[in-house]
Amino acid sequence: MLSWAFEPFVISEIRVEGLQRVEPGTVFASIPLRVNETFTEDKGSASIRSLFGLGLFKDVRLEVEGTVLIVVVQERPTVADVDFVGAKEFDKDVLRKALRESGLSEGQPFDKALADKAEQELKRQYINRSLYGAQVITTVTPIERNRVNLTFTITEGQVAKIKEMRIVGASAFKESTLLDLFDLDTGGWLSWYTKSDRYSRVKLNADIETLRSYYLTRGYLDFRIDSTQVAISPDKQQISVTINITEGERFVVSGVRLQGNYLGRDEEFKTFVTIKPGQAYNADQVTQTTKAFADYFGGFGYAFARVEAVPEIDRANNRVAFVLQADPSRRAYVRRINVAGNTRTRDEVVRREFRQFESSWYDGEKIKLSRERVDRLGYFTQVDVETQDVPGTQDQVDLAFNVTEKPTGNLQLGAGYSSADKISIMAGIRQENVFGSGNYLGLELNTSKSNRQLVLTTVDPYFTADGISRAFDLYSRTNRPLAGEATDYTLKTQGASVRFGVPFTESDTVYFGLGAETWAITPGSNPGLQEFTIDYGSTAKSFPITVGWQRDQRDSALVPSKGWYQRFNSDWGAAGDVKYLRTVYQVQNYVPLNRQFTVALNGELGWGLGLGGQAFPVLKNFYSGGLGSVRGFEQGSLGPRYSNGAARGGAKKITLNGELIAPFPGAGNDRTLRMFGFVDAGNVYAQDSPVRLQDLRASTGFGVSWISPVGPLRLALAKPLRREAGDRIQSFQFQIGTAF
Repeated sequence: MLSWAFEPFVISEIRVEGLQRVEPGTVFASIPLRVNETFTEDKGSASIRSLFGLGLFKDVRLEVEGTVLIVVVQERPTVADVDFVGAKEFDKDVLRKALRESGLSEGQPFDKALADKAEQELKRQYINRSLYGAQVITTVTPIERNRVNLTFTITEGQVAKIKEMRIVGASAFKESTLLDLFDLDTGGWLSWYTKSDRYSRVKLNADIETLRSYYLTRGYLDFRIDSTQVAISPDKQQISVTINITEGERFVVSGVRLQGNYLGRDEEFKTFVTIKPGQAYNADQVTQTTKAFADYFGGFGYAFARVEAVPEIDRANNRVAFVLQADPSRRAYVRRINVAGNTRTRDEVVRREFRQFESSWYDGEKIKLSRERVDRLGYFTQVDVETQDVPGTQDQVDLAFNVTEKPTGNLQLGAGYSSADKISIMAGIRQENVFGSGNYLGLELNTSKSNRQLVLTTVDPYFTADGISRAFDLYSRTNRPLAGEATDYTLKTQGASVRFGVPFTESDTVYFGLGAETWAITPGSNPGLQEFTIDYGSTAKSFPITVGWQRDQRDSALVPSKGWYQRFNSDWGAAGDVKYLRTVYQVQNYVPLNRQFTVALNGELGWGLGLGGQAFPVLKNFYSGGLGSVRGFEQGSLGPRYSNGAARGGAKKITLNGELIAPFPGAGNDRTLRMFGFVDAGNVYAQDSPVRLQDLRASTGFGVSWISPVGPLRLALAKPLRREAGDRIQSFQFQIGTAF
């Protein structure tokens, strides 16, 4: 405010009074007044408005002494600390972040309006958790140096739960059938974990879209949601949800035809049509067709292609025909590719997987392949690609690769004490993306007397710029059962190897390598090692040559839902004391049934042969049973046995697995947490024994898998379907690190 009326005058000096923390330059830069300029009432009012607009002052006034203009300000107090009392549902850091987004945080000027806004934001956060009765009281405590402490006292109350859900207007399907589609429900035995009985507007909108999709994929072209009512009880503890719908009539597709410019490839485009005349209208089939058309156009560089399925509706006969109209528009090239979300992984690790390049013609197939290759790295839980127009151009686009990183390493530490081992230390570190370089580093250490080992593994997936990988293994292991056991022995294994992987196609890689391994054996009463020393002596050397092939066509290495994976690996002991051939072939296929369910099939065959008249070495035997093979049986317990009952393993192996995989209820955005039902079959056979399918063991059960911060985690509860006397059963099994 101006302190009194005055006549315009020329300013000889400007003084600022009342500043404590704000710099005088901030004031001078904000007011439209300068020395030797004429002061008017309009300029004075503008100066006051400008200073108030800074949000730093709670009072501003102008005083005049002769030709001296005095700007008198009173600063707003600064927020010194923000605290929360009674907050249990949220971590305090989460609430502080919510307040920062509202403009209120430590070090900022205090504004009562902002405090009120922050209070409403806190209430909104609690409403999102179905705590409708939550109360928030704000306390402002002045302290020295014109500062204040803010305390938000929260009474959370009880969670409001869904008491009733109704769908009004359904006649083609039972109401219970439709409600089973929803994530929200009135509660069940798992609601303590899934929180499915807590109302959420976001979840309800998702459920409504699920309901809409259910009708639109079953012929109900005119289906609509008329209204949604959410009622809360007076005590804010119970919620009722009512959805009113109109089903409409069921339509059948009468025909499909193409119209527009298809680049002279009409017959090729027709192969992508999934809309089936004579069957009920299915919105998913229409969407799949138009998307496939747009993707195919993208393969020719037409990033802006427009494809529209125009319905021609015959309501008299409840039939609909579709005209697929296409306009390829113009070809485009990619100006720039941006990568976001890789806070740890280096840009080059992501970019070297790209097959679409900057300043090249847009190619939808190469972009899709690039996304799949980045996803296959296994470093990210989510990989998304977004096409962005370039303002001011007609033929350029930018690509944005948005990734969400996951923990790629784990550290294991342990210590133990026993009368035989004394103190032993176990440690392990495995990092798939060490220092964000894309390289793998693994180190395992165990100092116990019975099982000492030191293993070092490194893998550089881009040893050369062309993508040739290189891996080094260096290991020393000493196995010695505790004294007094019936099978006491000492087996010391030392070795090193180097392997290279050469990519021949986008999905095919050939591996080759060379290793050196020595064994020093004191067989004791172990039958298998006694046989080995008779054949090869107490010390033996081997120089195996490794040759392998891998074809990976899965959509993701982390949580695949479709595609094939095959690998073949052969170890050939070509030189040294032990000569043998050991081969493994594995094939996997992932078949998506719908957006939620996936069928995973796995088959693995192993075969070994002694060369040069030697028997196949027992140290290279295959084993079966447990996670990774036939669940429900003890790990490695199937197949031939020694006279003392110990598992011998075998030179031949068969493993067959089938899984039905689904997201775990309540997993949210964590797509790595899944549950599955399975059927397993398999066994191992001695070299001189025939492979008979009637000897296969089989089991069934269910389990849970999760890519946890400490590695892939799998739990399985299994029941044998086919077993023999003497088989060792283990119904519940747990392991970190298995892949299937």
